[in-house]
Amino acid sequence: MKTVYTCFGTDVIHDGHLNILKHAAEYGRVIVGCLSDREMIRCTKFPTTTESERMELYRSLPGVSEVVMQNNMLYNDVIEALHPDYIIHGDNWKEGAESAVRAHVEKLVSAYGGQIIDVPYTYSESVSKVDRRLREKLSMPEYRRKRLRQLLEMVPVVKTMEAHSGLTGLIVEKTVVEAENGRLDQFDAMWVSSLCDSTDKGKPDIELVDMTSRLRTIDDIMEVTTKPIILDGDTGGLTEHFVYNVRTLERMGVSAVIIEDKTGLKKNSLFGTEVVQTQDSIENFSAKIAAGKKAQLSDDFMIIARIESLILERGMEDALTRAFAFTAAGADGIMIHSRKKDPAEIFEFCDRFREKDKKTPIVVVPTSFNQVTEEELASHGVNIVIYANQLMRAAFPVMRQTAEDILRAHRAKEVDSRLMPFKDIIRLIDEL
Repeated sequence: MKTVYTCFGTDVIHDGHLNILKHAAEYGRVIVGCLSDREMIRCTKFPTTTESERMELYRSLPGVSEVVMQNNMLYNDVIEALHPDYIIHGDNWKEGAESAVRAHVEKLVSAYGGQIIDVPYTYSESVSKVDRRLREKLSMPEYRRKRLRQLLEMVPVVKTMEAHSGLTGLIVEKTVVEAENGRLDQFDAMWVSSLCDSTDKGKPDIELVDMTSRLRTIDDIMEVTTKPIILDGDTGGLTEHFVYNVRTLERMGVSAVIIEDKTGLKKNSLFGTEVVQTQDSIENFSAKIAAGKKAQLSDDFMIIARIESLILERGMEDALTRAFAFTAAGADGIMIHSRKKDPAEIFEFCDRFREKDKKTPIVVVPTSFNQVTEEELASHGVNIVIYANQLMRAAFPVMRQTAEDILRAHRAKEVDSRLMPFKDIIRLIDEL
């Protein structure tokens, strides 16, 4: 009897999956692969059930002879082990980023005479309803809040992109690319930056935009996305205020807040020593961290301490002393920042911190030293990489140039070639 293989990466079965199984049964014995958590988050959606629960769900489906774990999105492991006669999949993988996976699979199976069967994708209200329900479940606070900690256990580096609106949140949420090795890749989390939030409102980055306004931005992003959110909390403000903000963020489903060890009127770190900036004392900032940890109600939420010693040219020893003090106070992670284009001091900090602390997550923002790859950073013990303002900086010059060109031409024709059709933007939104 011939072997038919299909892979599922879903927590809920709908008519589309049952249709795949119906077609599969016509060709032979049906084996279903359960895509592992680590691979699901690289190409589809974050799982809300465990691998064992998904495998049990697939075993209960009609016509399924066997369920196996698939640990590679490119099917390498299962094809090598099973040599299925047929690989069956919805025809939606013939387009977009997933087409690279299909091409790879076709090459593997054709080598021994196997065949791919593309089943027309099932479009129905019941399928759409299940998809919406899954998205809504992923966006619920109790699922979203814990996702950052889960990612830290699953991936070598949590790739985090800034979002400052619902639309930029959708871009971060839905951008999937084919990586060099043929695998699919996407961002893991979102960074809500005070710099970008302030800039989007046309205001300076001096903590002028209050927390109530910041929370509205977070809410706009959360309403249309599912990925975990890390908030730029500036200095955290007064300790008495910080504890309340921790509870609010935790309740909303934010995964982490990063606060910096500065005090007084906040100035952007990009200015370094060019402007007067006051670093908080170790004792005072440690007390703020401890108060925030005491205030939170779940184990999911993270408070990450951002150290400005290298920015303010206080030296490596000061940065390390603060890092160990802040972790002792309860910080769930350490963010180390630098304005230098050479990453040497970042690497030194990470290496020396890792000599004594193997577990506490390290966060970096490679804005100045942007030639460094995620793989290089991971080799020095970095866990979270934040691309903190690239979407904002990319949009601004294009918008300004477009405005200038329309003014010069007294019409819009000259800028039309560089404009995205609005129907494509609407389509991005309508996919919700």
